Amino acid sequence: MPINEFRAISLFIRTAGLGSLRRAAQAQGLTPQAASKALAQLERHLGVRLFHRTTRSMALTEEGRRLLESTHPLMQGLEHALHAVRQTRDEIAGPLRISGPRTTLRPLIDALLAEFCARHPDIRPEVVLDDRVGNWVEERVDVGFRMGVSPHEGVIARRLFALQLIVCAAPAYLARHGAPHGPGELGMHRCSAYRHPGTQALVPWRLRHGDEVVDQHVAAAFSTNDEELELGAVLRGEVIAQLAGPTAAAHIRAGRLVPLLPAHVSDHYSVFLYYGSRAAQPARTRAFIDLVVARLAESADHVLTRAELEAAHARGLAGLAPPVA
Repeated sequence: MPINEFRAISLFIRTAGLGSLRRAAQAQGLTPQAASKALAQLERHLGVRLFHRTTRSMALTEEGRRLLESTHPLMQGLEHALHAVRQTRDEIAGPLRISGPRTTLRPLIDALLAEFCARHPDIRPEVVLDDRVGNWVEERVDVGFRMGVSPHEGVIARRLFALQLIVCAAPAYLARHGAPHGPGELGMHRCSAYRHPGTQALVPWRLRHGDEVVDQHVAAAFSTNDEELELGAVLRGEVIAQLAGPTAAAHIRAGRLVPLLPAHVSDHYSVFLYYGSRAAQPARTRAFIDLVVARLAESADHVLTRAELEAAHARGLAGLAPPVA
């Protein structure tokens, strides 16, 4: 139904209830002239008169009474539905669909979701982890996380923090095999390579050389498309790997991992938070975005300073015996 007919029927119902076109116009925010024109257009469209009019009163015709009986319950139901939607928009409750890459997101989102759900127990999180970049509109995503060098088009993006890529090893690995002193020595070590979930190709390590970032292909002694499996192999001392800051930072600070090649740590990627229109966001989405920004924007929890990297590197290599042949 065109919007002018919808407004005309609403005006008709209000006029019938108030018994006055002037008062109905005032209630609808219309001028008397505009209200009279809208009602006349509705009558012409239907081909019947809806009111008997005199200079002092208005009364429904038989056709008007039938139209009122048919439309009034429908309009009430519609008004209730619109009111319910407006209330839902302001409630922090209901489903919250979150998307992000399987790689790297788990360390970021676990604590966030726990805190958010504790604050708002009526929230129903729907978390989809997928390394591919899908269609956010078709997949009904409310909030998403992506890693990259720049925002994707078509959505609003908020940069959270730099994504460091750090070559790491466990102390047990270093005790057996020693440490590479430069990228040229990586070929002598047992390296892990991440396998791209879509193409199945091995993803090269990305190392900083001065102001440039270059791809470093490694001979994989271990490969997987699951970051948790790769982390487990590194922590057990089986391989060295290039890990993302959110995965490695806590282990480096606790001494479970040692950063290698600190001068070559890459930070050209960033972690971005994505969402749709600011104006049309439900309260639950706005509240989650606010929490993410408060906890993660320029967060030091997932980014190591150069001084931290160099100190952890020095501690990890201090007193290492020559590697066992």
